[in-house]
Amino acid sequence: MSNATSLTDTVPSNQSDDPVVLQALRTTPLLHDLTDSVLQRLAAISRIVNAPEDAEICRQGEAADELLIVLEGQLAGFSTAANGTTAVVEIIRSGETLGLAALLARLPRLLGVRTVTPSSVLSIDAHGLLGLVEQEPSLVTALLRAQANEFRALVRQVCDLKLRTTAQRLGCYLLSLSTEKQANATALRLPFDKRLLAARLGCRQENLSRAFAALRGFGVETHGARVILHDIASLRTYSEPDEAVG
Repeated sequence: MSNATSLTDTVPSNQSDDPVVLQALRTTPLLHDLTDSVLQRLAAISRIVNAPEDAEICRQGEAADELLIVLEGQLAGFSTAANGTTAVVEIIRSGETLGLAALLARLPRLLGVRTVTPSSVLSIDAHGLLGLVEQEPSLVTALLRAQANEFRALVRQVCDLKLRTTAQRLGCYLLSLSTEKQANATALRLPFDKRLLAARLGCRQENLSRAFAALRGFGVETHGARVILHDIASLRTYSEPDEAVG
């Protein structure tokens, strides 16, 4: 990754007073309950940055000096141990925030983040945001909801690792990619390579290969990044996705 582009090397696509920034804020699910006056105040401390694939967005251990919200694309949050070992902890998708807890607690970031695909990120200045929090109760509610969502996603990931086999976790992930909620068969493409998918599922690449092999008996056929689910009902019964809890 030595040739990766840093976010600091990219050029903001819009200035803070551009109406595109305000529109991005309006269409962000996290902020949908805020009034226009609050959104306009946020727009004054915000910018949109377009980053290419494999761009460094932030580094583990640095100050959380901005709230980042993914508008488009996918990013990987990873942790690096003292011996240099790196593990992907989560994949951040459109509408999700990056490191909100670190920002609110004014602590260093626990994860480094890189783009998996070309991405558009909304950046809100942390100092300005914390100043607005003291004046706008509706913003406090929005940030608490976002933090609750981050924590809930983390708990679900821990439960997934402890309660399901690798093959079941893979099955749940493939089911989450399917847009055919009523059909019993569908075709889809993996949104990133299998190396990153293995890290996302908390396993090694060889374990991922064995998991795909195990799922053949439940109608899963693979051709590189293309995956065909021939028997969604069977795969769902085996994988036991926790759809009932949302």
